[in-house]
Amino acid sequence: MTTITERAAAAAGRTDTTAGPAEDTPPAEDYAPTAAPMVDYEPGEDDPEMIPVHLAWLRVRKDIRGIAKGEEYNDGYSRYNFRGVDATVQAFAPVTMRHGVNVIPHQVDATYRDTKTAKGKATRECTVTITWHIIGPRGDVLVAQSQGEALDSGDKGTAKAQSVALRVLLLNGGLVPTGDPDPGSSTIDRGEASVRSAVSYLDEICDPNTSAGRLRQVHFELKQGNLLGALITNEVGVEERIGDMVVRIGKERAGGGAE
Repeated sequence: MTTITERAAAAAGRTDTTAGPAEDTPPAEDYAPTAAPMVDYEPGEDDPEMIPVHLAWLRVRKDIRGIAKGEEYNDGYSRYNFRGVDATVQAFAPVTMRHGVNVIPHQVDATYRDTKTAKGKATRECTVTITWHIIGPRGDVLVAQSQGEALDSGDKGTAKAQSVALRVLLLNGGLVPTGDPDPGSSTIDRGEASVRSAVSYLDEICDPNTSAGRLRQVHFELKQGNLLGALITNEVGVEERIGDMVVRIGKERAGGGAE
């Protein structure tokens, strides 16, 4: 009678039941779990400290004190200061290198549409959503997303939009201040509104395009300024109280207006 072991060996083509595993059977060590890639790594003298990525990124943020809006945009229509892509990257590049942080685009999703500039020139708009991997010195990852958009009449729209998305990631993810004065740091005491003179209403009152409703509003403004009794030279060269003039012209245009 054969044993179960012998029958299994015979089915496998082996006659020696004391033999080890078949030659094509992978050794047991091949099934062992793979060790972490940095488990045996020993940092050199110039290497960053092997800390988790969230701490490494925090150190990057501590070293980026601020990036001022040092560049100016002026197209003749609008003018403002801004923080450009190059200035942002130049600030972050040496600091991230010092702390062993890599910023890598992991996935780029882009959409496009044809459009025109204000002067009618055909151009293309590109909008990208980028998923970034911020990789720390130990190889662990922070995942972040940012968006950017750009217009270009050639083939550079995608590259421009990705550059904008990188700037947005670094500035927003790094909470980088501009150093500009806070809008709330100064106040302006609002004074009393200047009171119009009675004569400044004359052209508007005499204008045939001035509606009866506007004349009623003029009458109210004159009353608020205690100007209803002010004498002016009316449309026919005769002195008349401006309040009476508004009422008269208002009735002529609307069959009954300001009182």
